[in-house]
Amino acid sequence: MQRWCSRWVVLGLLLWAACAWAQQTPEPPQTSVPRIAGRLTAADVGLVINTADPYSVEVGEYYAAQRGIAPEHIVRVELPVRNSLNVLEFGALYSQVREQMPPQVQALALAWTQPFAVECNSITSALSLGFEPEACRKTCAPSRASPYFNARTHKPFTELGIRPSMLLASRSVASAKALIDRGVAADGKLGKLGAPSAFAVFVNTQDRARNVRAALFPPAGRMGQSGVAVVRREQADPDPLRRVVLYQTGLTRQHPIDPQQWIPGALADHLTSFGGQLMDGNGQMSVLEWLEAGATASYGTVSEPCNHLQKFPHPQVLLLHYLQGATALEAYWKSVAWPAQGVLVGEPLAAPFVLR
Repeated sequence: MQRWCSRWVVLGLLLWAACAWAQQTPEPPQTSVPRIAGRLTAADVGLVINTADPYSVEVGEYYAAQRGIAPEHIVRVELPVRNSLNVLEFGALYSQVREQMPPQVQALALAWTQPFAVECNSITSALSLGFEPEACRKTCAPSRASPYFNARTHKPFTELGIRPSMLLASRSVASAKALIDRGVAADGKLGKLGAPSAFAVFVNTQDRARNVRAALFPPAGRMGQSGVAVVRREQADPDPLRRVVLYQTGLTRQHPIDPQQWIPGALADHLTSFGGQLMDGNGQMSVLEWLEAGATASYGTVSEPCNHLQKFPHPQVLLLHYLQGATALEAYWKSVAWPAQGVLVGEPLAAPFVLR
């Protein structure tokens, strides 16, 4: 069954490119991007630090200082420093965070790189939505829908009972601190009159299985008064890029990544099976490489998802939420319909666009 739909209107109603979704989703997807009424701030964020991991302790303390995280919003746990937790280990973590985090905390920053998974689930999804064992029986099957997908709220715990989370992940303490600094530097720098232009770049590739998201890429052109222009390009295009605030493609590996192209707050991800295996991607590029090159947040899957579009960030939903002033955490979380296998990494509070 096919359903055809029109293009979105800039910063207004967005009608999905539902033809790419109809064969996989029993009900029609939501047809609009809501106008958000606020965004997460440091007062809404809880921080979780792993006392068994020196990286976590140093990065967590640095993040708390740079973002002004309240001491009562910091929970210290003790976790094994390896790629994945088992269900019992995760259960203890989940209970500790739920019991110790104050009710006003709406979202979580996790100050570590490992663990990034709970069996076949990502740790960010498991800690936010609960562990989903059904996803591990057949990882290519549809997974549980997120109530936070394309949502208007900026109070997800108060209104939905979930705390979306993001890993402050990097390959070293120094690069993690640089990541945090980029997030802080991003705040409010775009979307204002007189602000320099920025570019949202969407790349078609010859990898048919991983290029499926191209059907959802927005049309090229300027995005109203946002100061952002959408650029559509091909994988082989040699022209250098500058002032990139969003970059999406579909490949096993992006090479090379120009560190000069990013501006603070840039989001970047590639649709592939194992980008979320941060330390060992089965020969595929880890999403940490986006951050190491200068992006501020990214997303990848930790287990084989197949190429269900719902398991990856929807390009238009991601862009339009970010342009309205949402944080990197909110924009990414709200763009993924089935997030069980997807890990979010980066500086959660980066918000380069003024609230519209």
